[in-house]
Amino acid sequence: MKLEGKNVVVTGAAGGIGAALARRFHAERAAGVTVADIQAAPVAAVAEEIGGLAVVCDVTNETAVQELVRRAEDAHGPIDVFCSNAGVALTGDEAAPDADWRLNWELHVMAHVYAARAVAPGMAARGSGYLVNTASAAGLLTHTGSATYAVTKHAVVAFAEWLAIAYGDRGVCVSVLCPQAVRTAMIAGRETGVASIDGVLSPDEVAESVVETMAREDFLILPHPQVLDYMQRKAGDVDRWLGGMRKLRARYPTGI
Repeated sequence: MKLEGKNVVVTGAAGGIGAALARRFHAERAAGVTVADIQAAPVAAVAEEIGGLAVVCDVTNETAVQELVRRAEDAHGPIDVFCSNAGVALTGDEAAPDADWRLNWELHVMAHVYAARAVAPGMAARGSGYLVNTASAAGLLTHTGSATYAVTKHAVVAFAEWLAIAYGDRGVCVSVLCPQAVRTAMIAGRETGVASIDGVLSPDEVAESVVETMAREDFLILPHPQVLDYMQRKAGDVDRWLGGMRKLRARYPTGI
């Protein structure tokens, strides 16, 4: 898909990858860019910078997501591209508090479900549209220091796969963004551990990868191309891969 003339929504857009995506979509001459985040002042600043629409939105609330879609469509017409990008990074094993598990589930999974409910049927009826769901390389591989993150990011990938199967023959493209370390607030001060093994990318570099992949309409967006090799190794010999991940966890207990 070419982004020129398209109506785009980006959630989690107050900073990091979301803000970089919004700027890049604007540079690609999108007809309208709506940026959403729970952080009012930062997302308003991004909108002002690109001449977009800012919407304060808690994407774990379906009513709020529906209101976001309504405002974006009132401003710019039917939504062509919805980037469901909001996320959180919390370490935690099976003993993590239920509240942490719920937050990860609501933000990393249900927010994507709410977005799809709100826009995918309309896209299919028009025979055109694009859903971009931000997951993580952890959704394809794992995160050795956080069960809450790894499990819910796997679910993001699974839901994106399902959407691609259900809507792919109806004109709706689906991609899932799976980077490794990106220089955002999530890894601030922690760029010398396992996150740096394959390099820490800037949000702008990730946004470039997103646009390039959307042009090809590929499912996997892999800003770190090494991830594909890791996936293949995992599929080829799961037990060996698990052994390697145990060694990695022993070296970097927090996974970051």
